[in-house]
Amino acid sequence: MQQASHRVAIVTGASSGIGQATARHLARVGYQVFGTSRRPAGNGGQPFEMLALNVTSDDSVEALVREVMRRAGRIDLLVNNAGFGVAPAAAEESSLDQARAIFDTNFFGLVRMTRAVAPHMRAQGSGHIINIGSVLGFLPMPYMALYSASKHAVAGYSEALDHELRTMGVRVSVVEPAYINTPFDANLMAPDAPLAAYRAICEKVEQRVRQVLVGADGPEVVAEIIVKAAGARKHQLRYAPGLAKRMRLLRRYAPASVLDAGVRKDLRLEG
Repeated sequence: MQQASHRVAIVTGASSGIGQATARHLARVGYQVFGTSRRPAGNGGQPFEMLALNVTSDDSVEALVREVMRRAGRIDLLVNNAGFGVAPAAAEESSLDQARAIFDTNFFGLVRMTRAVAPHMRAQGSGHIINIGSVLGFLPMPYMALYSASKHAVAGYSEALDHELRTMGVRVSVVEPAYINTPFDANLMAPDAPLAAYRAICEKVEQRVRQVLVGADGPEVVAEIIVKAAGARKHQLRYAPGLAKRMRLLRRYAPASVLDAGVRKDLRLEG
């Protein structure tokens, strides 16, 4: 892994969880790191600076990037981590407004940041954009349809974008973790159009998910992969840390019927 030498990084959603761990690790290997949050409350003793950012606002995104360029003069690494989780719910239990809200943060927020940062990376002829996806971006989970869809969008966007930017010295990667025990999972968005028909099964699925999260890896596992990707001499498009690596192998090589049965068995679903 290459050691950073006055390289500048932006990490969105850095107030806790994966974002905070990533910002901390990047600072330790020499990056000048700007973490972001909607309501930053100082750096809390962390080795990086926190700035305000709402990824759903064009004006906020543009202001953040201008401020980083004013202070640092360049951007070498963008980690698009900002996003929120969704409590297990049937696809039809979320209104179109809620579906748009999920995509506005988890996907379009990433697009806004990329559009604001990419011109600076192109101008300097170098840079790396690392998008935080999810195992659900390649292995959809029942009762997480909209979240899975937003992470599929992240994966597809990342792969296409890497093709577009590599001739200009800029590379793109997507990191797709599985269950990670973080505060991100403590405040999941509930469906805004709940239906009694799904109540019992969704409660069972949510209970199972929370059981798995208790024993899941912490955010440091993902942060270490991100730092590895940022400093790698040989580019890699996709990273699947921890359990996600095994799940990716299953997705690639296991028969569809076996994988389907395994998903339902793990979530205690009938049929």
